[in-house]
Amino acid sequence: MSAPAAAATRRRDAGAVPVEAAMLLPVVLAFVLIVVAAGRVQSTGAVVDAAARAGARAASLARSEEGARSAAEDAVRDVLGRRGVQCGSGAQSPVAFGTMAGPGGDLDTVTVTVRCDVPLRDLLGVDALNGKKTMTGTFTSVVDRYRGD
Repeated sequence: MSAPAAAATRRRDAGAVPVEAAMLLPVVLAFVLIVVAAGRVQSTGAVVDAAARAGARAASLARSEEGARSAAEDAVRDVLGRRGVQCGSGAQSPVAFGTMAGPGGDLDTVTVTVRCDVPLRDLLGVDALNGKKTMTGTFTSVVDRYRGD
């Protein structure tokens, strides 16, 4: 190849790298944002699971069904509040009790289910997104038989 032909080829290729980078940058940026969003959804799900676990444990230590419900709701609100998870419709923590088959009907387990509707704009950090993601966590704890009467 002669010197003038090589120079002409170099001039035609000049600027190709910035154009390729400009085309690739939005794709890479979108991929990074998707990975960050998936991580935030996963960590929020873990917080909801932790709230259910704390609620079940608090309910298992209570001495009455009413006290168990109150203790579970307080524990759920505490965990969600400390971790900064804002439930759109408020945290719901229905407490379901299992009963023993023996006489007396003593309680043997308590199950707490936390259902939290988290707005997508809170998860992804983008105000333009509407909608919500429902996170559910369930945990069952054995009632402490020696908690007192």
